[in-house]
Amino acid sequence: MALPIIGADERLAQRKGIKGVIFGRSGIGKTSLLWTLNASTTLFLDLEAGDLAVEGLEIDTLRPRTWKECRDFAVFIGGPNPALREDQPYSQAHFDEVCGRYGDPAVIGKYETVFIDSITVAGRLCFQWCRGQPEAFSEKTGKPDIRGAYGLHGREMIGWLTHLQHTRGKHVWFVGILDERLDDFSRKVFQPQIDGAKTGLELPGIVDQVITMADIPDPGGQPQRAFVCQTLNPWGFPAKDRSGRLDRVEAPHLGRLMEKIQRPAAPAAERLTWPPVTPADPAPAQEPSHG
Repeated sequence: MALPIIGADERLAQRKGIKGVIFGRSGIGKTSLLWTLNASTTLFLDLEAGDLAVEGLEIDTLRPRTWKECRDFAVFIGGPNPALREDQPYSQAHFDEVCGRYGDPAVIGKYETVFIDSITVAGRLCFQWCRGQPEAFSEKTGKPDIRGAYGLHGREMIGWLTHLQHTRGKHVWFVGILDERLDDFSRKVFQPQIDGAKTGLELPGIVDQVITMADIPDPGGQPQRAFVCQTLNPWGFPAKDRSGRLDRVEAPHLGRLMEKIQRPAAPAAERLTWPPVTPADPAPAQEPSHG
């Protein structure tokens, strides 16, 4: 048996999807980003039942109501993980059972992008399920054990996110609420609104892109919506650009953002120049609000 090396040409020819998360305060217009995508090739996972912002947009939608449904949809979209035991979620047995209920997974083939709104609600559904599991109760007293519930919650959320992250042929975008708080030194800090600390800490290492959608002053001092895309930004927003193709601030248009991420990379000599040449942050064009 030959060593299963993937050649450089084969790797570059493979279709790869972008995996990212977009954080922002409530009402900033995260759900409205669906208007900037191709509706015919986008699947909307509406966990919040808050689709008023996209009323009138003809887009296929799933509405999970339980954590079990979230896991079922993840394995249906991403396929089975061959490394897992038959009794584990996302295994071949889980995939076969879900296909028996939902039909041929080929129906997912037409979708290029999966838009999940929101990871905040997914975390709540997950924690509600975890509190009813045996691990959430003390073996000695039988009383609820909140530490056990949070431990299970962290493992469940990371497993769900990781499985969706390995859906190579599709773009997967998670949306979440961003909280603003003051630390012990009265400094402003931003944290994702997700139950438990584990998911928020590990999520940036799972996805390719971390974007904050925020109000950024334009050159005239007027606030406008924008994507903050780079870790080093003067506002302290959570951000990460694994592609290396995004400016610090981009226009709040998810479709154009993905096109830019998928452009050919700059030559290695240019990317490895030190100090790096950083273009001035452009003033992003204001997108029309759709709710």
